[in-house]
Amino acid sequence: MATYEAVIGLEVHVQLRTARKMFCRDLARFGDAPNTNVCPVCLGLPGALPVVNGDAVNLALRAAIALNCTIHEVSLFSRKNYFYPDLPKGYQISQFDRPLATGGHLDVPADDGGRPVRVRIRRLHLEEDAGKSLHDRLAGATAVDLNRAGVPLAEIVSEPDLRSPAQARAYLQLLKQLLEYAEVSDCNMEEGSLRVDANVSIREPAESELGVKTEVKNMNSFSGVEHALAFEIERQSAILDAGGTVVHETMLWDAGRQQARPMRSKEESHDYRYFPDPDLPPLVVSREQIEAVRIALPELPYARRERLRERYGLPALDAGVLTASRWVADYYEALVRLVPDAKAASNWVMGPVLQSVNDRKLALRDCEDFPVSAAALAELIGLVSDGTVSHSVGRDVFQKMLDTRRSASDIVTAGGLSQVRDSGQLAEWVEAVLAENPREVERYRAGEAKLLAHFMGQVMRKSRGKADPHQVTELLRERLA
Repeated sequence: MATYEAVIGLEVHVQLRTARKMFCRDLARFGDAPNTNVCPVCLGLPGALPVVNGDAVNLALRAAIALNCTIHEVSLFSRKNYFYPDLPKGYQISQFDRPLATGGHLDVPADDGGRPVRVRIRRLHLEEDAGKSLHDRLAGATAVDLNRAGVPLAEIVSEPDLRSPAQARAYLQLLKQLLEYAEVSDCNMEEGSLRVDANVSIREPAESELGVKTEVKNMNSFSGVEHALAFEIERQSAILDAGGTVVHETMLWDAGRQQARPMRSKEESHDYRYFPDPDLPPLVVSREQIEAVRIALPELPYARRERLRERYGLPALDAGVLTASRWVADYYEALVRLVPDAKAASNWVMGPVLQSVNDRKLALRDCEDFPVSAAALAELIGLVSDGTVSHSVGRDVFQKMLDTRRSASDIVTAGGLSQVRDSGQLAEWVEAVLAENPREVERYRAGEAKLLAHFMGQVMRKSRGKADPHQVTELLRERLA
């Protein structure tokens, strides 16, 4: 079997964070009753005229600036003609030959840990979304919900610079992070706020010409994109190994079966019969408007990562984890303002906080959504650092805080969880443990110093985690000397 090089380009559709649709005043809100957010404009009724949503334009400008694109002061809306049940007008308003922005880039970590791979952005353009076909509402029939029709999108098209499914996933994760930080979109894939189409072809490693590409659709997670690309690369490789020819077509990814199946022949731009929309004038953005958007752009992830390292002396690993999500970074910065030890604050966020998010499958969009506020966690960290409770007890208290939303001090007081520092009680526990482990005492005195941890664990178990570990360590060393 020959070894082939994969060539991957991604088309990412991002729902812009606006209250209204792209060309009308209907709400662009997820979850409303079907076909309630519709009007003559998004239904394409005769005589209805579209008007551009200025908020959507500004959000697209934010995305273009964050992606280092060249923004064009004049761009055009065109009609992309095709017929499908969820497209009421029979065409989609999009940008074709004169998009809003071109020529950006995003640097993605290499698979081998080497120099980052620069993925070029071919174009970023504005368009409206189509409706949604529903195949599970009516037995034996397809229903259509047009609430999404007209929702504002920015489509971000990369050059074919990606070379592996893992690299494609890393690109998408970085892109999502950037768009969230820039407040362009919530990027919620479950609600369709971020959707990905992948173009993939393969070729001999020494070849410069691109192979025949296919487009893979219907991927609703980054892991789904990675699996779909791996499947399609393997499928194309098997075709070429057998002497066949890859067909230029659109594939539909079936996550349940973990396979892609042909959907239709791949369309080209001429198939859509693009022409300028006669109802919309050219979109003009001034240099002053672009600069105003640039100045208002929030701090982006790479800048925040470096600031956290410099201001708080955090290791690169900590800064990377803490800034991977904007809400986590916000939570950490709210916490570190209340906790003197920046590394201790980092450890608690990277440990118990993120572990609880994963274990409980919490869907958080803002740091205020987390059940334990930064102020509440700061109080708990203070109780641990001043020795009121041990670290292990502190983690148990944290779990109770998640469940009950009570303060750490209330939980510690009600449960009698404060560390025991009474030397008489500590000595009693130590003597009892040594008496129960005579052989281990002999081995320790014979030179097995690592057994100190064993005695320590026994004392903490006997005290139910309440013994002051520092005092216990000193007492054990004294008794064992």
